[in-house]
Amino acid sequence: MKFTEDHEWLRVEGDLVIVGITEHASEQLGDVVFVDLPAAGRSVNTGDEVVVIESVKAASDILAPLEGEIVAVNDALADTPALVNEDPLGAGWFFKMKVADLSALDGFMDEAAYKALIG
Repeated sequence: MKFTEDHEWLRVEGDLVIVGITEHASEQLGDVVFVDLPAAGRSVNTGDEVVVIESVKAASDILAPLEGEIVAVNDALADTPALVNEDPLGAGWFFKMKVADLSALDGFMDEAAYKALIG
């Protein structure tokens, strides 16, 4: 797993990258009440807004960590947005993307570096 400074996690599964937010981020957000997901098939550039999360505390944007195509979204979040809080590193994932270059993941933090960041 790799991590971004924006508290997203990235996990490679075959030739896809699965994206979600970390436990730390879900705790900071509080109870998630709504998740607006992108459409599958959408091409994104690094830094594009892809997901909007609304919690009891605030609304937050999730940005595309890599350039690629969104190939699947977690439809379960439409009915059960609380999955982001209950299982942020598992069932609370947001989208899967196909990226042109998986080596781009080398530029992200590993778990030890992320833990140091949130200290």
